[in-house]
Amino acid sequence: VGMDMLGTAKKVVITKEETTIIEGAGTKEEVIGRINLIKSQIDKTDSNYDKEKLQERLAKLSGGVAVIKVGASTETELKEKKHRYEDALSATRAAVEEGIVPGGGVTLLKAAGALDTKGLSADEATGVAIVKRALEEPLRTIAANAGLEGSVIVDKIRNAKDGQGLNAVTGEIVDMVKAGIVDPAKVTRSTVQNAASIAGLVLTTECLVVEKPEPKKGSGGGMPGGMGGGMGDMDF
Repeated sequence: VGMDMLGTAKKVVITKEETTIIEGAGTKEEVIGRINLIKSQIDKTDSNYDKEKLQERLAKLSGGVAVIKVGASTETELKEKKHRYEDALSATRAAVEEGIVPGGGVTLLKAAGALDTKGLSADEATGVAIVKRALEEPLRTIAANAGLEGSVIVDKIRNAKDGQGLNAVTGEIVDMVKAGIVDPAKVTRSTVQNAASIAGLVLTTECLVVEKPEPKKGSGGGMPGGMGGGMGDMDF
């Protein structure tokens, strides 16, 4: 391997799972040529595994790497901002994997409408009703935090057009995608799956261990000089 075969970059970060190259010095023409080569390989392969890996490589070549610099006046503010950016990056990665859906609890509310109790037993119908009520809760909470009545907003959104929801800042019913109020589909799906898993675990649990609350100590009135208000310790 000669030096003329190697490229240059400003920074390379290597972990056990991935390698990130920042500000690579490769020519644009060569990158485009590599992209076209990978596209042709995707068209030719019959293996779903190979196709998936090639698509990952194509996405990394077609996309880019950004360096986010976070500044703040204090260390506490800096940590809080850093956590916000990390959450945003995680949400973006999840959105790239499975796409996005209207946010603000709209997707869960619409999903609740697909649940039907027809033909179910009384116990099963009760379970479905509980799930439907739980799927409404995110929107109810958002409305309550905005100073609105949750049940009224839920009814409005339920009868609104698909994709419309509550803009908590303005209090208006808007097209959520056009307003930029979206959630990663993966996050919404995982939320329901995890909640269902925990709920099923609780239902099959025979008992729970909790901390026994300590009795509150009574605050009796005191007498001047530090003497207690009660007379129980005095002999007659």
